[in-house]
Amino acid sequence: MIPTLAGRVQTRLFVLATVGVVLTALLALVLPMSLRDAFVMLLAVAVVGVGWELLYHLLMQFRWDKDWPTLFGLVTAVPEGLLMWVLLDAGLVPGVGGPVPFWAFAVMFGVVWIGQWLFVNGPMRVLFVQWRLRGGRLL
Repeated sequence: MIPTLAGRVQTRLFVLATVGVVLTALLALVLPMSLRDAFVMLLAVAVVGVGWELLYHLLMQFRWDKDWPTLFGLVTAVPEGLLMWVLLDAGLVPGVGGPVPFWAFAVMFGVVWIGQWLFVNGPMRVLFVQWRLRGGRLL
């Protein structure tokens, strides 16, 4: 079944709150950033991500099947990551204590993004069978 807009938003927030939190906590231990800064960035990704879902939903209306191929879901990390870096570098993410090196941000964003993408395209389809049948909605 094709995910609905509500399903995409719910899935994004759920996976960020589970897989994203675990990966962020682990990465914050080895990257040169505080745990607080790492979680503030994760929260910013969640907030900006809801806006991205609205844009993606609009763009999908021009596709005949109203859905992205799986690879497009992975490639969307590039514009999202670039936007988050621009916002972070410009100081527009409130609560981040100090400058975050680009490489540390790129590692954290990339690992969290790939971890989420793998979870949604693998275990989530097995663990939450009804999720697939309800257009990606969890509630």
